[in-house]
Amino acid sequence: MTFAPEAPGAWKGTNATADSAAEGIADIVGAHDYCAVAARAASAKLARDIVVLDMARVIGLTDAFVISSGSNPRQVRTICDEIESQLKLAGRGGPLFTEGLDDARWALLDYGDFVVHVFLDEARLFYDLERLWGDAPRWSWDEESVALVGARA
Repeated sequence: MTFAPEAPGAWKGTNATADSAAEGIADIVGAHDYCAVAARAASAKLARDIVVLDMARVIGLTDAFVISSGSNPRQVRTICDEIESQLKLAGRGGPLFTEGLDDARWALLDYGDFVVHVFLDEARLFYDLERLWGDAPRWSWDEESVALVGARA
């Protein structure tokens, strides 16, 4: 096995330069803005209990979770479609991976630096991600703005 620190997408680790650290911060701000776009899109399709969790320091695999609920499978699919559409309009492109749209009990849209979860009400109560990741800070988001509100809720 070879280690290629200069390969595209290679983890920069402790050898990161100041420039790459600044790039990382810019990426995170972009991810937060896209989370707000996703939250607004979900709200536009009447999703309930929309929450944005800061996951960067909790699990380190993704920067944020956007979590919302729909009352039936059709609404869950509609919410996911609107989120994908609005993120594409915002310049983000489609998700890297999707799961759960067949039965639409728990749909997951993985954008890499953030993950969107859209649940049926009863599935959300059962899995209770907010309790599971209760130590993750929450961000308030502004329905009128594209960006997340600066202060954590």
